[in-house]
Parts: sequence; structure tokens; C-alpha cells
Amino acid sequence: MRPPLRTIDGEEYDLVIIGAGVNGASAAQHLSAAGYSVLLIDKGDFASGSSSRSSRLLHCGLRYLAPGASMWDFARHPGMLATALRMAKQAMESRAQLVTTAPERVRPMKFHFPIYRDGPYANWQVGLAFRILSALGPKSVPLDYRRLSPSEIRSTPLIRWLREPERLVGVAGFCEYQFEWPERICIDTILDAERMGAVVRNYTCAIKLERDEYAGWRVVLTDTLVPEDTAVVSARMLLNVAGIWIDSVNGVAGADAHRCITGTKGVHVMFRLPRECQDYGIATINRAREPFYCVPWRGLHYFGPTETLYEGNIDDIRPLEEEVQWIIDEANYLLPELSLKRAEMLFAWAGVRPLTYDPSMPKGKRSRQVHEFTAEGLNNFIAMSAGPVMTHRSAGVELTNEVRTRLPPSQPAKTLSYAARLYPHDLESPPLLDHYPDIKVSDLRIAAQQEHPETLTDLMFRRVGAGWTATMGSEVAERAATAVADIMNWDGARVREEVLRYRKYLDENHLLNTNFMSKR
Repeated sequence: MRPPLRTIDGEEYDLVIIGAGVNGASAAQHLSAAGYSVLLIDKGDFASGSSSRSSRLLHCGLRYLAPGASMWDFARHPGMLATALRMAKQAMESRAQLVTTAPERVRPMKFHFPIYRDGPYANWQVGLAFRILSALGPKSVPLDYRRLSPSEIRSTPLIRWLREPERLVGVAGFCEYQFEWPERICIDTILDAERMGAVVRNYTCAIKLERDEYAGWRVVLTDTLVPEDTAVVSARMLLNVAGIWIDSVNGVAGADAHRCITGTKGVHVMFRLPRECQDYGIATINRAREPFYCVPWRGLHYFGPTETLYEGNIDDIRPLEEEVQWIIDEANYLLPELSLKRAEMLFAWAGVRPLTYDPSMPKGKRSRQVHEFTAEGLNNFIAMSAGPVMTHRSAGVELTNEVRTRLPPSQPAKTLSYAARLYPHDLESPPLLDHYPDIKVSDLRIAAQQEHPETLTDLMFRRVGAGWTATMGSEVAERAATAVADIMNWDGARVREEVLRYRKYLDENHLLNTNFMSKR
């Protein structure tokens, strides 16, 4: 059972980290390894915000070398090129590190970039971009860049359906990777931080942040599931990695801190394409001159994303029908022979990227940035914006180095582990879903016992990945809740409540196509 919040009342920590998405998780892991005492909190479940709603690409950084209008933008703005090269290098290094240290959490796929006559990028520019990427990254995980021959273009699954084949001047093929699902990366990281001594709490909100003359910071906490359960802790330093909520957290500190975040909304839609297309994907530029993908995923394919400025309620982010239709229209423009229809969509998801605020860039700046607020009276208080999932490990290292310049660790250093946390292979356990035999009922029970879930949604999406399947696990929701009821201390009424909440979550946040399940 989850310990009451009051059990940490009065505790002192070197750092309180606010936000347990992938960057907060990485910060907790690296700081714990460096010898700092850490409390990691999130007002929701771990990795339930933007980290769970990404494009899931452990991409090579090609998009950073594609400014949108033209490669000549780099010649006109040398600073833009320097930033692009730095971010591309980070992407290639992160790609290699994750592939080699946690291979169970990533998978390779065959990706293709079509080059059209009169398009934004010429043949030689695409070739140059891939040569630059190869030079920036480790040789241990190569790009396997090649050009498809005309006969290969005509015969390769998915690629042979590209629009206007007579205008194609080439197709670049390369090896791309994706996360099995990013939430699990985050959970692995948080559990390793906990192994090294970090205190980790989901559903825990910082409702007051006050400067303390002696301890540094006084943090008032409340349990978002049990509001009457509260605690007050002290910290030598605060680290705000709350993603799109960073500016809101700064406001809790009571100071007029500078703005850090511009949010852009990304929506993706999932379809089932012909079986021959499995493991084949496309990276391209949409008609708005922004990146657009067709990505293979667990026997399915998803398209997206949108990229629109988001100024709505950051606690209520969901795909809208007009956004879904825009993506379907772009997908049909890219691959007209598919003739995709809204009724065939399996589900969708939406997230908001916590990009760095820059008044000169209306949709935000993609480069990762550390913010400090000493000038605004917030000593020993830092934040990080625009840290994507794929570079979370280097973000943890960067934040640890920032902390070291301000205060020494209070404990001996420890050794962290980047390895995936795998469930024991239980041959006796039945699968939870018939069409995904690798997800076992025993996995669900171990997650319930050891990984801090509080709801069925926590378990299905962020612990065992059953939510990220063709039916999103809707048909086994009752079976899953019943399987962990004894561990979670759920009676029959609570099981029914969890099932209803789970299915409502799917309907409201993912537009789940229940008609598809009846036809499966």
C-alpha cells in the first residue's frame, strides 16, 4: 500500500524535484547517483503528461537539419545552424546510448525520406544532411543510409504508394528507432532512482513553496487523491521540471519569475495498414512545411503530428476532430492509394510540447534550456524547458552539473543503472490480451506490487503497456482490475469504478473506435 504523505512530514532533502516526467525522472536518477538526497513528486502519475504523448521516435536528428522553408535558412542564420548541429549531435548520441544500454525498450524500423522535384530539399542537400549526422554520431549504431533504386521504390511496401511517383527524384532509406513506449522508460528510471535512495511519490502536489532562512526552501505538499493528507518538507534546492506546468509551478513560489514555456500541440492518429507494411515508415514534410511521419507500431501505423500553438487548459489536452481530420487529409495526400477514412481510425492521442519561450519564435524554441531565477529572488531554484524524451539522460547529467555548482552532495555517490527493468518470464501466467501474448497477467501483478500505481489507467498505460495496443485494452479492463484487486485492496465496487473510469479515459482522451473491436 502507498504510504501516507504524512510519513515524510518534517523530512529534509537536498533537492525536491517537481515533475516526474522523463526529465524529472532522469534528474532524480543522476542526482541520487551523485550522492544527493532527493524527493521526486508529481501531481499526477509518473510520466502521465507530455512524456506519455510524444511521437515515440528515438530519432536520428534529421528534423533539426531541416529548418522547414529551405536549407539556405542556415546560411542566412548561422546561429540557427550551430543550434541545429548541437541538437542533432545530442540526438545521435542519445540514440546510440539507448540502443546499446536498454535494447529491450527500443526497436529498429526501416524509415524513408521521399525527395520530390521542386520540393524544399534537393537530392544533394538530403545526402549532405545524412553525412553530417553520420559524422556527429557514434559508429556503434549506424544510420545505414542508402538511396533506393527506382525498382525498389516501385516494389517496397508503403513506399510504392507515395503520391506523384513521376515527380520523385529519390527516396533516402535509413535505420530509425522508436521507444517501445516512453512511459516505461520513465518508470525504469524512477525505480532506479528509488533503488539508490530517492523518495518518489506520484499524486503529490506542491501547493506552497516558501524561502526558508535556514533550510533553503519550505515545501507544503498535499496528496491529490487524499487532499486531507498533507506534509511539510524542507529542501536545500528546488528543481522544476514540470514540463508544460513549469510556469504554473513558478507561480506557486510567489515570485514574478520569467516565462519559460511555449506549448505546441501534437496530435497523432493510429490505423491498421496492410500487413506487408509492418516495420516500414516515412519521414517527410507536410504541406505546412513541418515534419510529418508515418510510423510502424506494434503491427499498426500512426500518422502525425500536428504542430499548433496551444493556449488552452493544460490540464485538459485531448485530440479534437478537426485535428484528426487534418492528419488524415495529410496522410491521404502523402499516400493517396490508402484512402484512409475517419471511421477506420483506431484511436488518437494528443500532447503539448513544453518548448522554450522566445518572443521571436511564435511556436517556441526547441533547444533545451536551463533557467535560473536568482534575479527574481528565487535562490537555489532552477527549471529546464524543451527537453525531449530522447535526450532525457543528457538532461539528467546537465541538471546534476548545474546543482553541483550550487551545493555539494550530502551522501556518498552510488552507481546508477540504465538497464531496462524486466518482469520475470512466467511461463505459467496467461497473457492479459490474446493478441499481445508478451503482456502477462503476472506482469500486471508485479507492477501493482512494486511500481506505485494507484489506478487501472496507471497500470495499463504506464506499467505494462496494455493501453498502447489496437484496442487499448478496453475489452480486458475488468479482467485486469480483478487480477490486481487483492494487491490494490479494491473491493467489487472499486473494481467496477476503475473499469468505468478507464473506459471513460479512453473515450475522452483517445477517441477509441469501439466499432473496430467488434470487427477484430
